[in-house]
Amino acid sequence: MRWIVALFLVLAPPAAAAGFDGPAKARVERVIDGDTVKMRVAIWLDQEILVSVRLAGVDAPELFRPKCDAERARALKAKNFVEVFLSGGEARLEDIEQGKYAGRVVARIEANGADLARALTAAGLAVSGGRKDWCASAALNRPGS
Repeated sequence: MRWIVALFLVLAPPAAAAGFDGPAKARVERVIDGDTVKMRVAIWLDQEILVSVRLAGVDAPELFRPKCDAERARALKAKNFVEVFLSGGEARLEDIEQGKYAGRVVARIEANGADLARALTAAGLAVSGGRKDWCASAALNRPGS
């Protein structure tokens, strides 16, 4: 009996490696900010969950605790961009992973065959791979700086 338990422990995937490649069909409930969307996600036949989805791989300016007026203005533009991008209401989630906060996942979001993270980055409303000091970059772009 012990060898069966030992074999199970060796072959079972670790719980911390929770993830789901997708795709998962999702419906937009509301856009929270440039990199977070509340979505209703189909997880099984006639089964859906309401979850916050953090956009994987990018950082957008903060809307709720901005460090300066320039960051807040850029955050509103990012939120509006995402609202237009997802205006069809339907999306697809890929590479879904558990987020660091309860009730939130991290995933790639696609709509109409386009990747939201790439579109946000191309529009200058997010950066990929890390965090950006949106206030410092605004100061550098001011006339006379």
